[in-house]
Amino acid sequence: MSLLFSPISLGPITLDNRIVVAPMCEYSAENGCATDWHLIHLGHLALSGAGLLIVEATAVEAVGRITPYDLGLYDDAAEAALGKVVQAIRRYAPIRLGVQLSHAGRKASSQAPWEGGQQIPEERGGWRSVAPSALAHGPTEEAPLALDAAGLARIKQAFVDAALRAVRLGFDLIELHGAHGYLLHQFLSPLANQRSDAYGGTLENRMRFPLQVFEAIRQVVPAGVAVGMRVSATDWVEGGLDPTQVVTFVQALKERRCDFVHVSSAGVSPLQRIPLSPGYQVPFAEAIKRETGVPTIAVGLITEAEQAEEILQKGQADMVALARGMLFDPRWPWHAAAKLGASVDAPRQYWRSQPREFKTLFRDASFGQR
Repeated sequence: MSLLFSPISLGPITLDNRIVVAPMCEYSAENGCATDWHLIHLGHLALSGAGLLIVEATAVEAVGRITPYDLGLYDDAAEAALGKVVQAIRRYAPIRLGVQLSHAGRKASSQAPWEGGQQIPEERGGWRSVAPSALAHGPTEEAPLALDAAGLARIKQAFVDAALRAVRLGFDLIELHGAHGYLLHQFLSPLANQRSDAYGGTLENRMRFPLQVFEAIRQVVPAGVAVGMRVSATDWVEGGLDPTQVVTFVQALKERRCDFVHVSSAGVSPLQRIPLSPGYQVPFAEAIKRETGVPTIAVGLITEAEQAEEILQKGQADMVALARGMLFDPRWPWHAAAKLGASVDAPRQYWRSQPREFKTLFRDASFGQR
C-alpha cells in the first residue's frame, strides 16, 4: 500500500492522504480581501485530490503584509471576503482546509515579485515596517522600527484575533508562519534579532516571542482545530539560525501542544547560499521528526510521485507538500495515485476523464453538492 495515499492524523484532524498543497502567495488581494482570483485559484486546487490545502500567507495586521496585495485576516471585510472562498470550497470539496497566519516584519511594504520585489518607501505609498531590531533586510532598504513592549503586545493580539477569525470561517488547521525571513523567523534568527532585552541574545530569549504567540493562539483555538508552525531549519548563512537550534525550538513547541511542523529553510538574509537539489530540505524534516517526534511536512523540489513515496517510506517525513509543482500540475495527486496504484477523491463532473486503465482511480468527492 502507498504511504502517500494513507491517512494521517494531525492532532484532532485526520487527512485522507499525506499530500499537502503548500501556501503560495498570489499577491492578488485588494486591501487584504480575497478576490475572484482566490476563488478560482484555491477552488481548483481544492479539487486536486490532496489531503490538505493551506491558504497563502495571510497577514494578521495591515503593516504585516509583504506587499499591498497580500491576503489579510485583520478586519471584518477581509474575513467576509475569505469566507466566500471557504464556503464555495466547502460546498464542492471534502479537502481539509488550513490557513497560514503571518506577519512580514521587516520584509513588509514590498513590490509584488513581478514588479521587482523591492521595498516601497513611505513617500511612494508604502509604510514603515517593524521588526525585532532596527536592522534592514537588504543594504538599500530602510531600517524597520524596533518593536517595543506595546508593539509586541499588539502583534500577539493580532495573531490571536486572526486565529479566532479563522476558526469562525471553519478552517480545520492554523499554521503560524515562522519561516522565510518573516517576523517570527526574524525573532528566532541572530541575523535579524540583536535585541538586548528578554527577547534577544540567547536562543531561549530569541524563542520567547514566537512561543508566546503560539501559546496565545493555542489557548483560544478550539480543541478540534490543529495548530502548527512553518519553520526555516537553517538560514544558510554562517552565524545564523541552524538545525540544532530549530530542533530545540520545535521541542519547545511540542511542549505547547504543537500538532505539526512544516519544514523549509532560508529567507532571512540576502547573503544566503542555498545548495538547490531535489528534496534538498528533506533532511531537515527528517532530523526534526527523529529528534522531537512532532509530525513533519517536507517541502522543497519534491516533484515526482516516486520521490514523495520514498521520503515517506524511509521515515524522513510524515507528509510532503508541493507548491510550484502543484501550480504546474494541479492534478498532481491524480497522476501520483495512478502511478502508485492508489485511489483519490475526484468530483463526479470529472469522472469521464479517468483513463480506462485506471478504473479504480477516482473516489466520489461530491461532498455537499446539490
